[in-house]
Amino acid sequence: MKHTTSFLAALTIGALTATVAASETELTVYTAVEAEDLARYAETFNQSHPDIKINWVRDSTGIITAKLLAERDNPQADVVWGLAATSLLLLKSEGMLEPYAPAGVEKLDKKFVDGDNPPAWVGMDAWVASVCYNTVEAEKAGLTPPTSWKDLTDPMYKDQVIMPNPNSSGTGFLDVSSWLQMFGEEGGWEYMDALHENIARYTHSGSKPCKLAAAGEIPIGISFAFRGAKSKADGAP
Repeated sequence: MKHTTSFLAALTIGALTATVAASETELTVYTAVEAEDLARYAETFNQSHPDIKINWVRDSTGIITAKLLAERDNPQADVVWGLAATSLLLLKSEGMLEPYAPAGVEKLDKKFVDGDNPPAWVGMDAWVASVCYNTVEAEKAGLTPPTSWKDLTDPMYKDQVIMPNPNSSGTGFLDVSSWLQMFGEEGGWEYMDALHENIARYTHSGSKPCKLAAAGEIPIGISFAFRGAKSKADGAP
């Protein structure tokens, strides 16, 4: 794709109000990281910290952010990890984050780190928006591959596209944000109005459109590149 958008799935350390039981520390971690990857992350973490048990609370970015805001006066999360930087900026403005400087933070690109010292949040990776295009299903529907975001407004793609709901999905929110930046305020909303005419439905999660495209349930899913690469590596067309 010519146009990409990225966002930071960021790591934020909150007040570590760990509970101790039977010499094992338990941490409640709120995250928007893909559910299928959490066991691997926990396994790697426990190699260095075998006495700490992670209790995951996982949902889409918008849901996790709303949950944190609702629990502001009675916080339940010890750690917020793998949430969009846009959400972390909001949480910081609400005074909800405990500053923390992990080892090696000075080696990171400044775009990935909050400007305060110590920082309120630290990034862990960047995500690139993408179109997941199922070649088999698209051929059945007589479609040709899009080469830009604006191509997706072609009437040829009516009811052949799904994308994340920006109310619940960080991926969807960053899509909207980037389209407004790329096309301008007026042009961005005109683009989304036109795109809406081709959207079969909006999904709760950012990875779901690509997963559904990979499974052949829809020819085109607006998602993020990592999900597309992973599905393709698993044999999806």
